Amino acid sequence: MALHSIPLIRHRFIEAGGVRIFYRESVPETAEDAPAILLLHGFPASSHQFRRLIDALGNRYRLIAPDYPGFGHSEAPASTNENGTFTYSFDSLADVIEAFVDALSLDRFMLYAFDFGAPVGFRLASRRPGLIAGLIVQNGNAYLEGLSDIARDFIALAPSGEGAVDQVRQLLTLDMTRGQYEGGTAQPELVAPDGWTMDQHFLDRPDRRQPQIDLAFDYKSNLARYPEWQQWLRLRQPPTLIAWGRNDPFFTEAGARAFLADVPEAELHLFDTGHFALEERLPEIAPLIAEFVERTWPRR
Repeated sequence: MALHSIPLIRHRFIEAGGVRIFYRESVPETAEDAPAILLLHGFPASSHQFRRLIDALGNRYRLIAPDYPGFGHSEAPASTNENGTFTYSFDSLADVIEAFVDALSLDRFMLYAFDFGAPVGFRLASRRPGLIAGLIVQNGNAYLEGLSDIARDFIALAPSGEGAVDQVRQLLTLDMTRGQYEGGTAQPELVAPDGWTMDQHFLDRPDRRQPQIDLAFDYKSNLARYPEWQQWLRLRQPPTLIAWGRNDPFFTEAGARAFLADVPEAELHLFDTGHFALEERLPEIAPLIAEFVERTWPRR
């Protein structure tokens, strides 16, 4: 019996925007002309969250998954709050990912935007629209109606507010990290513990706490950019696949459906799972991605 072909995956570091960035990259069997997919992870995760997707599709496509500064295996430069030189904001994350794309000479790719990957990715898309061959959006919000009450209350926190920093720190605990993976799932036994265990390992490092606090308080900057990103969607009409865990406690089903107002031809799939939809529903989502890429990738 023939075994399923296992892709070759490279694990490398590269300097981008003055930061040492770790990334995973599959080497497809037809490496020269294979479609490229840039996988942008969420909070509190890293490129590790895409490990099974890369295994599933890495022989067909060039899947590239970087860790943001202060996440995963990437460098965590000292923040300005610690008299350093790096500001942990979503603008800064987008700056580094843009430099990362240039360092790899990526001139065209599908953008996979999940959670934090949406504000990072949409910043990149609005700056460099020519790079984006299409969108794969998985619980990556860009609409006010997609924010749950829990999300709105958290986003409203300000550093000067009484107890606000402590509330953010509570989000960085093991119980909360595990809850983000298992919350809303139909079969939590399908969610491997590796994800939240690795995430918590990095969250517990002393150099990672302040970056996450800074980014939490900067999240409100994304809401101000929603109209800009929605306009980009309306004007560009990128091929779009939306695969959404409908039980997400932060980004609601309404946020998934909202994309259809700006990109009416978008393909929408809702799954009975939570925020980290790939953890439970990869066998269903991976084929959808493959079909979408085959149908929409611009052939030259």
